[in-house]
Amino acid sequence: MKLHELKPVKGARKERNRVGRGMATGNGKTSGRGTKGQKARSGGGVRLGFEGGQLPLFRRLPKRGFTNINRKEYAIVNLDQLNRFEEGTEVTPALLVESGVVKSEKSGVKVLGNGSLEKKLTIKAHKFSASAIEAIEGKGGTHEVI
Repeated sequence: MKLHELKPVKGARKERNRVGRGMATGNGKTSGRGTKGQKARSGGGVRLGFEGGQLPLFRRLPKRGFTNINRKEYAIVNLDQLNRFEEGTEVTPALLVESGVVKSEKSGVKVLGNGSLEKKLTIKAHKFSASAIEAIEGKGGTHEVI
């Protein structure tokens, strides 16, 4: 088989249906919208969640809880993820984002004690779990809360 002989499998590519292109197409004149009514008009149709005037589902259901607008969400880093850095490196949130360990800092970085740390590191973060502190200091490293 050569590149110029390649072609898609039958039925893999389907042409889109162009409405309003004559009666012979089956979607001419009213373009498959039927005749008259709100849904036949241009820009017609009802808004999302509208149930014909019946009390909508989202208003029938009870309200629960509340959203704290001051909530802080931390980017989570486990100890085993820190093994990629060389011995004696100062690990900062900026370095974690740069190296792709976390996507973004969010409200800060929290180091958790999952996995095992195999190197002596200086770690700067916004929060640490007790088990993470124990493991870091157990390897002779230091932690610093920003």
